[in-house]
Amino acid sequence: MNRHRAVHQATALLLSYPDPVWAERLPQVAAALTQLKGSDVELLLGFCGEAASAPLLDLASRYVITFDRSRRRTLHLSHYTDGDTRRRGASLAALKSRYRAHGWEPDDGELPDFLPVVLEFAARCPQAGIPVLHHYRGAVDLLARALADYRSPYADVLRALQHTLPAAGPQPAPVPNEATPVPFPIRATPGDEGVRR
Repeated sequence: MNRHRAVHQATALLLSYPDPVWAERLPQVAAALTQLKGSDVELLLGFCGEAASAPLLDLASRYVITFDRSRRRTLHLSHYTDGDTRRRGASLAALKSRYRAHGWEPDDGELPDFLPVVLEFAARCPQAGIPVLHHYRGAVDLLARALADYRSPYADVLRALQHTLPAAGPQPAPVPNEATPVPFPIRATPGDEGVRR
């Protein structure tokens, strides 16, 4: 379990935007991973090695083209489960509530369904965060497939994450949050909402 937490933390950092702070952390991530064993760790170390030899501007450009210019490769997980619908707002509010209930707030103003944020939460608060990752397993699989089809080096980072999760079941429902329900639940009318591509 501790190894999974380390993989989740490393994956959160590797899937963040490659700015100068990211570049400073990359050798630390690689050094921490070398102390672990497993195929997931080997995938991450391979990515770290490739990233370490690339210019930072190239990494930043590749990141934007990979994740920000394609809806099929977005790092926002509720996009895969809720699409561009009103339901997505309820899912985001439930995630934010879950984070707050465990005394955790993401630092950089990202949406709560941003995969690096979810991974950081899972690494820091595994009892509450691992179920969120399990819930979004189908979204992780779709993203991994899209990255593989695109032949992105980030596909290995997603493969490493997949090694830490159980096999996907049926398409997940929005993450429930029993402790703090959404104050105004939105009931969907059949046929009026869906993923827009």
